[in-house]
Amino acid sequence: MCWALAPSPGGYNVLNMATPVNTLSRSESALWFLGTLTFVKSAGETGAFCLIEQLLPPGFATPYHVHHLEDEAFYILEGELAVVSDSKWQKVGPGAYIFAPREIPHGIKVEGNSPARVLILCAPAGFEQFVIEMSEPAAQLTLPPPAAPDMAKLMALAAKYQIDILGPLPEPAGGPARTD
Repeated sequence: MCWALAPSPGGYNVLNMATPVNTLSRSESALWFLGTLTFVKSAGETGAFCLIEQLLPPGFATPYHVHHLEDEAFYILEGELAVVSDSKWQKVGPGAYIFAPREIPHGIKVEGNSPARVLILCAPAGFEQFVIEMSEPAAQLTLPPPAAPDMAKLMALAAKYQIDILGPLPEPAGGPARTD
C-alpha cells in the first residue's frame, strides 16, 4: 500500500493509494536508445501512460514522425531544444512543456553545446515498448558511444507501434522562435 500527501485548501490530506508503486532503480531502467541515455520510469502497467527520462547529447535530433496511438508530452529539465510540430518551430529551455498530440507530425533537436534532459509522458501507454525493443541495456550510466541507428529495425518497430517516420526534421524558416 502506498500513501501520498496531496495539497488541499486547508493544508495537506493523506491519500491511501491502493495500487502498488512501480519502482525501478536508475541502473535497472537504464537503456541506450538511439544515441541517448534513457530511463523508463513507468512501463505502462496501468495502461494509462508511460513516463520516460532521457539525456540527449548536443545536436541530437529525432526524425520527423507521427504517433497514431498516443499523445506525447515533453517537460524540459535541462538544456535547450528546438521543437517542430506540424512544421512550426519553437525554441524552448528548462521548465518548458510541449504537448504533441497524436496524428500531428513533430520532432525535437538539442540546441547548443550542452546535453538536454527531458521527461516524456505518453498516453496511453505503449510507446515505452517501442523504446525498450529499440534499445540495449546501458553498459554504464552515461551517453552511449555515437553510432548510426539500425534503420531496418527502427522502421520495422515504428510500423509495429504505428509510428510513421517521415524523414529528417524539416528546415526551420528563419530559425525557431523563442517561446519561454
